Amino acid sequence: MSLNKTPFFELRSGSVDTLLFVVKTPDLDALRTELTRRFEATPEFFANDVVAIDVRRLAGSGNGGEGERISLAELETLLKSVRMRPVGVVALPAQTWAVQWANAGGLPILEARDRRGAPKPSVDEAKPNTEAAAVIEAAVAKEPPPAAPQPATIIDRPLRSGQQVYAKGDLIVLGLVSYGAEVIAEGNIHVYAPLRGRALAGVHGNLDARIFCTCLEPELISIAGIYRTTENPLPADVASKPVQIWLDEEKLMIEPLRLT
Repeated sequence: MSLNKTPFFELRSGSVDTLLFVVKTPDLDALRTELTRRFEATPEFFANDVVAIDVRRLAGSGNGGEGERISLAELETLLKSVRMRPVGVVALPAQTWAVQWANAGGLPILEARDRRGAPKPSVDEAKPNTEAAAVIEAAVAKEPPPAAPQPATIIDRPLRSGQQVYAKGDLIVLGLVSYGAEVIAEGNIHVYAPLRGRALAGVHGNLDARIFCTCLEPELISIAGIYRTTENPLPADVASKPVQIWLDEEKLMIEPLRLT
């Protein structure tokens, strides 16, 4: 029998979607505080997502030096505690400490081709005021083939506190999303009523996802892991107004909707 043919298994080239957990601070306590707060607010947000730990944005990296260091073993344990599943490390060649840890039996070193190009320093003004500077970004090592579009999920009733709705595609809500309720979608979210709970669009890394609502009064809004909470008050021109929300690089943009 040919070595290339067997009824028992196949080896094929392919690609697997994952998320990059981009680390911007070596402060594990700050990361723990922010991740714990985020996990407690929306326990299903991470939902056992597979992630690669990206240390390329630590200060001093990319300039020919190793830059700041973080304990990858402790970070791996921390991510598992909030239901993320680390599968590898993305590092610059100069970050030999990350390579050495991987070679010592930790996670493999992976190569990532970011959708938005090489990592660069940035400040997300939409994030809450916190010491933690970690951000979850969508990334794939290779672009997967386009998936079949998912039909929109329509909810024609109000959502009370404690209720959660998840949609594989777009999510359309025709009633009030109360404080303590949560709407999550892999695509866009449309709320034709006050949005007072939490809305998380593009949760599997869809950077083009948007949130639309007729009255913005949220506890939390998020697109592809970039989020904003009520700790950062909304501007007067969008608070309690019809709006659309989208991503510009790593910043949440909120714009009034002109309905007339």
